[in-house]
Amino acid sequence: QKAWLWADLCLSLAAHTLVCFSCSDASSNWACLKPVRCEDNENHCVTTYVGVGLGGKSGQSISKGCSPICPSAGINLGIAAASVYCCDSFLCNISGSSSVRASSTILALGILVSLLYVLRARE
Repeated sequence: QKAWLWADLCLSLAAHTLVCFSCSDASSNWACLKPVRCEDNENHCVTTYVGVGLGGKSGQSISKGCSPICPSAGINLGIAAASVYCCDSFLCNISGSSSVRASSTILALGILVSLLYVLRARE
């Protein structure tokens, strides 16, 4: 099956069809390394990342695939981060993280500021 997959990828390259990595709601980038051939109208590879951290618990969701449009956006709220990254070359969406990720320090700072705000509002 691996030989068939690589043969399919080589044929895709020859036909100038875009090939992107694909997954849906994966918790790790290791689960997102399956190449898929895009449809003729899909000219972009897209990676969507969502990360949340609250009270010492954190999680992330990564989705990848082909897209006819190129949405590119990102937001980082301290305790949560989300980003959409797109590119348009062969297997270019290999990375699990885009330009936005929630760091542990920023998550802790966001929780501390929220806690201080709640305590101060009670006074």
